[in-house]
Amino acid sequence: MSQVPDRPPYPPFTEETAKIKVKAAQDAWNTRTPHKVKLAYTEDSIWRNRDQFFTGHDAIADFLTKKWAKENGYRLRKELFAFKDNKIAVQFWYEWYDEAGQWWRTYGLEDWTFADNGLMRKRQMSGNDVKISDDERWFKDGVDVNTVPIEEKHW
Repeated sequence: MSQVPDRPPYPPFTEETAKIKVKAAQDAWNTRTPHKVKLAYTEDSIWRNRDQFFTGHDAIADFLTKKWAKENGYRLRKELFAFKDNKIAVQFWYEWYDEAGQWWRTYGLEDWTFADNGLMRKRQMSGNDVKISDDERWFKDGVDVNTVPIEEKHW
């Protein structure tokens, strides 16, 4: 199993290092580059994404390739929800539009478990898609997703 050296932060996480890890994941996913994103995971990483279950780099890259072919204009925000030792829980929001031009916002939670080398060895995601209009979008072009106020009134 190959390892990516010097991929800080490593577990056990502090609040500061967990937040760094979450934003690094957000930034990587926002590149929409499956073969880059998969490098943040162990080669045998176990995933559950909604109702799909799969393992390993090839499956991760395949999943992300299909995901981003469907989810046009994808823009993601992740925030730390909780952490302990080698585990992080994340809440997230992302927006995208489908082949018909309909905008969607996906709301969800993920739980992550990391190997000692800082790579993610397990990822579980639950999410819901909600139709939105262009006027309801948070993450329009030119907007820094980290500056958008996410408040309960938006849900």
